[in-house]
Amino acid sequence: MTVKELTCIVCPLGCRLKVALTENGEVRVEGARCQRGVEYGRQEVTQPRRIVMTVVRVRNGEFPTVSVKTDRPVPKECIERVMKATVDLEVEAPVEVGEVLLRDICGASLVATRRVRKTGET
Repeated sequence: MTVKELTCIVCPLGCRLKVALTENGEVRVEGARCQRGVEYGRQEVTQPRRIVMTVVRVRNGEFPTVSVKTDRPVPKECIERVMKATVDLEVEAPVEVGEVLLRDICGASLVATRRVRKTGET
């Protein structure tokens, strides 16, 4: 049996979890004060996922880059793939908050999290 100690990040309580993964694949979570914590503990030991945040270059924009994030958590093993997909990505200004800049990367889309106006716009 494998036991991991985690701090739940789902809500501000920050419950200290002990998550046990048995040889037969059963997951037991102790220390969670809510069902969301139990679900978080299970997912962390079976298939951890993360929101990926980075920046993308912008042509002709008031800023040289725009902050972006995945619209949903992706498996941790996909983080490097998402980051590599953004290395050569460059978008044309203007960029709006929520605009999809890249679709279907590890089952998620990459969306802008800030507005970047075209150079010279007011």
